Amino acid sequence: MDDDPLDPGCFGRGDPFSLGVEEELHLVDPVSGALHNGAGEVFERLELPARGEVEREVHACQVELITDVCATVAEAMEVLGGLRRAVLATGTGVVGSGTHPTAEEGAAEITDKERYKLVRRLLGDAIATPVSALHVHVGMPDAETAVRAFNGMRRHLALLEALSANAPFRHGRDTHLASAREITLRAWPRSGAPRAMTGYDDFAAFARRLTAVADVPDYTFHWWKLRPHPKLGTVEVRALDVQAAPEHTAGLVAAVHALARHEALADPDSSPSSPPPEILEEACFRAARNGVDATLPDADCRLRPVAELLEETLALVRPSARELGCEDELDGLRGLVARGGGAGLQRRAAGDPADTGAVLARLIECGAGYRA
Repeated sequence: MDDDPLDPGCFGRGDPFSLGVEEELHLVDPVSGALHNGAGEVFERLELPARGEVEREVHACQVELITDVCATVAEAMEVLGGLRRAVLATGTGVVGSGTHPTAEEGAAEITDKERYKLVRRLLGDAIATPVSALHVHVGMPDAETAVRAFNGMRRHLALLEALSANAPFRHGRDTHLASAREITLRAWPRSGAPRAMTGYDDFAAFARRLTAVADVPDYTFHWWKLRPHPKLGTVEVRALDVQAAPEHTAGLVAAVHALARHEALADPDSSPSSPPPEILEEACFRAARNGVDATLPDADCRLRPVAELLEETLALVRPSARELGCEDELDGLRGLVARGGGAGLQRRAAGDPADTGAVLARLIECGAGYRA
């Protein structure tokens, strides 16, 4: 019989606080920006660089760039840049946005792969609209530390979502949200953030029960915003919209990296309690609605501006950021907030009245040059 991946003895082993990043991108016509179900063509022409890999996603109009295990944010960004250039060399265009601004519902085809066929059967039209995320893995020294970091990271999810909100347009219109990706994903089961766990045994038992009730193959079908990932030995943050500009990606990855280390090493007896799911759910909706302009609940449930909470968080994780060598990338988040976040930049490109064609032009330019 195969080992149970949720058994604490099977928890992956690697360098503590190592880093892995996954970036989901929309494939588009490089001129018009129209969504293109072209993953098959990309893989026929793709020549991978020395590091990292490119994988298919649920939809044939997407690819996922995956770094290998990295030590620093700068290293991970270098690997992502090489992968991005390799995909672009196939002749496709790419768009870094949580949702494609103009694609019609149903235009995205499902990838011909057994896992994704199963996802289609499980979710039906809930996956009709493709969404693109930025996932960040941080290596943990052991299973119990992973759960401690998971519990602590729950407190920061809404802030991270607000900072990453980069999907104001969907189906050719302004959604009046900063992240339509977050709202789209709310139609998926097991897509929020679970409760805090008392320890790894609690997490493993809970994950086994949920897997059985959902009638899915394993815990990787728990599409939570945040989860321990025993197979890889990491804590994974899945709540972020993919970004158009590399400095924004770097800032968000740095925030996750530093927060994960901080929470893993923090004394749980002196840390604020992890919020209940209902409060966290409301906070994440506020983040998705207003992005960097949101007010979010602090540990005392007082509503405070994102910019204010960011400054507190930067001070909190400064020692970890210094240890991990990502202070400069982390400080770049101030600039992201000042510019209105990804959603604000997209709306600025669109103008008033909104021209989604202008949004696409900016996103294609960012995708082609990987610049702001």
